[in-house]
Amino acid sequence: MAQAQAGHELPYDATGCDVVVVGGGGHVGLPLAIAFADRGLTVGIYDINPAAVAKISAGELPFMEKDAEPVLRRVLAEGRLRATTDPTIISNADAVVVVIGTPVNEHLNPDPHAVSRSLEAAREHFRDGQLLVLRSTVYPGVTKRVERLFRDLGLAVDVSFCPERIAEGRAMEELFTLPQIVSGRTQATRDRAAKLFGHLTETIVELEPEEAELAKLFTNNWRYIKFAAANQFYVMANDHGLDYDKIRLALAHDYPRAADMPGAGFAAGPCLFKDTMQLAAFTDNSYVLGHSAMLVNEGLPLYLVTRMEKAHDLADLRVGILGMAFKGESDDIRSSLSYKLKRILEFRSREVLCTDPYVSVDDALLPLEDVLERADVLVIGAPHRAYADLAPTQPVVDVWNLLGNGTSV
Repeated sequence: MAQAQAGHELPYDATGCDVVVVGGGGHVGLPLAIAFADRGLTVGIYDINPAAVAKISAGELPFMEKDAEPVLRRVLAEGRLRATTDPTIISNADAVVVVIGTPVNEHLNPDPHAVSRSLEAAREHFRDGQLLVLRSTVYPGVTKRVERLFRDLGLAVDVSFCPERIAEGRAMEELFTLPQIVSGRTQATRDRAAKLFGHLTETIVELEPEEAELAKLFTNNWRYIKFAAANQFYVMANDHGLDYDKIRLALAHDYPRAADMPGAGFAAGPCLFKDTMQLAAFTDNSYVLGHSAMLVNEGLPLYLVTRMEKAHDLADLRVGILGMAFKGESDDIRSSLSYKLKRILEFRSREVLCTDPYVSVDDALLPLEDVLERADVLVIGAPHRAYADLAPTQPVVDVWNLLGNGTSV
């Protein structure tokens, strides 16, 4: 299959696919689709974003994902992957992987109906005998709701929840090495899901759907709580003029029980905070540990600004933020705390100057050289390796300890 010209998706081909990934133009769906195609399956991507579909069809990634683009180009050329905005591609697939998760609204409440609403809107494209895999994080009970939806529609569809477990940017490694949790109401459904994901990984772990839903939420909540503990320890040490990272490395030295204590930094991105709020809603807002973690992690930008105000006459200073992505070596700004930091500083400082070597969706970003030249104080927002060798002359607020400067402010 020839690649499409830039700006044009490949024409829809009515022949069937082994698997179609719905929402396959995003950070979760696209690496999965590429991985399935790389293992010999015929894969379709359905996405409502025509720009993303055009890029994918031209062999370009819409976002950063290490080692994925060469594989994308190869599986396109070999005819094992195609992308389209036409939902009828769903009808001819044996398995349909849906990358639609449960969102959290502005009041921090999850919308448990979002997944079933999206599937019901596409009901005409599903058929008897398909395997439907829910892939993104869902509110507990959503899988059961989807099962009921298809029963009510009179469709015999096997519904499975098989959560993604990859770290963004490492999908092309972890999809093939991490164990995959599969779930389903029957053993036959679990066996179908296990066969599908067995193309990627040798280790399959079976759970009931509700167990799998909580397993995914517990995973992200555990990481969020660990980051909150590290950030709280950082604040304690920093308030007393001590180097948290020096303490952490010393206590973990040849001491396995502390080896997983993370460094301090912004705990952000599209999953951790959102999924903590989902678990809080699931427990009728009695999730004290989760709410405490949220207060620590979401409060870190304000803590840094308050400390800066004590050390500097911030209202007269220009502050440069180095890194606007939510984590290092990423171009993803979703739920980035660097932007929360920016909003606080826009009110409390003279001017805020922002830069990032990877982010391309923010027209307000400046070249690094301009920020270094004009800023009076710098803040490391995302620990990109490009900043590790800098030797700035102005003060640097470095919660990540990227520059090895010990206490930040």
